[in-house]
Amino acid sequence: MAKKKTKGQKKISKVLREFKEGELSSGSKKGPQVKSRKQAIAIAISESKKVNKKKKSRPSKKQK
Repeated sequence: MAKKKTKGQKKISKVLREFKEGELSSGSKKGPQVKSRKQAIAIAISESKKVNKKKKSRPSKKQK
């Protein structure tokens, strides 16, 4: 049975799809377009780390 993609993996595929379509920009939406595949991969990895970090930052409930 195939494993489900994590949120980080989905984010990476989304960013690389944007790069292939020519819609990926560095920084904000108004920033310059990304032309290098290496730069697109670096952006994808950093964004996936942010997604994973948000998931782990929840405070755990303490049991009494």
